[in-house]
Amino acid sequence: MPPARPLRADARRNREALLTAAREEFLSDADAQVDKIARRAGVAVGTLYRHFDTREALMAEVYRQEVADLCAAPEQLLADRAPDEALRAFLLLLVEHAAVGRGMGEVLESIMATDSPVFEDARDEMARALDELLAAGVTAGLVREGVSGRIVLRALGGICGIRAEGWKEDAVRIANILYDGLRYGARNS
Repeated sequence: MPPARPLRADARRNREALLTAAREEFLSDADAQVDKIARRAGVAVGTLYRHFDTREALMAEVYRQEVADLCAAPEQLLADRAPDEALRAFLLLLVEHAAVGRGMGEVLESIMATDSPVFEDARDEMARALDELLAAGVTAGLVREGVSGRIVLRALGGICGIRAEGWKEDAVRIANILYDGLRYGARNS
């Protein structure tokens, strides 16, 4: 199969406008229809379908983009903060990501109902980002050894899966407790 040609500038702008409009629509209305998304993006429905075969493909790409943005954060966090504080900031970003996920709840359930690898890929990417932050913290002696990004992600998954009123405030508190536990027993603590 020949490599895909890069998109023309106008096609790239249309695709980005569609992704932005879809994210906004899905956050406000999980049942957002493609014609409404296309209108918000300023393009025709046919343009939407030239970029995304199905509504589910568009939803999956919106979620994939959310995860990519999230997982790009560790590099900048480590450049701006001490490794343990970068880890704490990322834990709180994961809670915020869960809040966005809740806003897109029905959309995400629709993706999960397909054979989409989006969630498995997302978990792998988030675990790798956490591994990077944990390793930097261990190297600096600010985070305990022997904890993987996947374990931290599982802990946060349980925290963010709470379906009660005030869940986000509780999730932030519990993420801070988890952060304290990750520093407990560190070489330089």
